[in-house]
Amino acid sequence: MTAAPDFTTEQRDGGTTLRVSGPLVLACLGDFPQRLESYDGPVDRVDCSGIDRLDTIGAWLIHRVAEKHGAPVDGLKDDHARLLDQVGEADRPVARPQEPANAFIRLLGEIGEATLTALNTMVGLLAFLGATTLALIKVARHPSRFRFNATVHRFEVVGVSALGIIGLMSFLIGIVIAQQGAVQLRQFGAEVFTINLVGRITLRELGVLMTAIMVAGRSGSAFAAQLGTMKLTEEVDAMRTIGVSPMEALVLPRVFSCVLMMPLLSFYASLVAIIGGGLLCWASLGISPVTFVQRIREVVPITDLYVSLVKAPVFGLIIAIAGCFQGMLVESDAEQVGLRTTAAVVQAIFLVIVLDAFFAVFFTWIGWI
Repeated sequence: MTAAPDFTTEQRDGGTTLRVSGPLVLACLGDFPQRLESYDGPVDRVDCSGIDRLDTIGAWLIHRVAEKHGAPVDGLKDDHARLLDQVGEADRPVARPQEPANAFIRLLGEIGEATLTALNTMVGLLAFLGATTLALIKVARHPSRFRFNATVHRFEVVGVSALGIIGLMSFLIGIVIAQQGAVQLRQFGAEVFTINLVGRITLRELGVLMTAIMVAGRSGSAFAAQLGTMKLTEEVDAMRTIGVSPMEALVLPRVFSCVLMMPLLSFYASLVAIIGGGLLCWASLGISPVTFVQRIREVVPITDLYVSLVKAPVFGLIIAIAGCFQGMLVESDAEQVGLRTTAAVVQAIFLVIVLDAFFAVFFTWIGWI
């Protein structure tokens, strides 16, 4: 039968020595931990020369009694001493989880954190817009640095390649507006005003707004993903190393393409939407295409076209800046590319809708109604 560990005390060199003996392993401990814990006498030194076996639990008991009395430990074998050192290094306070805060306070904290994040993002967007403006000034002073081929390529990607999806979307929206307008106006015997509804709402609002949303989802996300991937592969850093400005080579062509193509895409979307509404009026209300066009010319003021053409390049600028800004913020891993791409689309659409509301109030104020 294996003997249980034990301890004794003796007075030596003017102090009290706690002598531990026996196998200090979990299988043999018995009531040794309770007896050792109940000892409340002085201990100036812990003598472990009598320990023949020692495991982690035993080392922890020796470490705890030595820490309790501030006494040194000696007499251990080399491997036992290393085990005791490792147990001592692992003896660190455990961070206790914080008590959950009150739900209302937590809600206030989340609102405040979201507000700070939004403000920081707005400041970052303004700073990025300023950097883009400085790059534009430098390119204007040195036209040879303008990336003509890259800009033309972006024209194709942002504009020409998007004609199909924007045309289909606008055609269907025109049909929906005409159909829903005709149903509602029929209750008042005013189906003929469906033409007014289709012409004005598509040319003034929905044409440019829906085009901006499509461009943000299609091109703004692509900008963020492209620049984010280039940041991860250190292509942007390599450009800076060889003296090429990323703002001039990467950002300006994308900004130019969005700013210049948005008015064309918006006008195209408005025309296709009017065509879709006209076909619905012809098929559902019996209004001939000639009558539809004549009525459109009478009821749609030219200011609606001006409103659309003024808003479109501003929306394009917002979409390009948001996409490039989020792409340039990618730093660590591929997951950030996805997160920044999503953020670019959300910010662009949010800012476009906010600016559209400001434009609506402004144009009403100056009399373009």
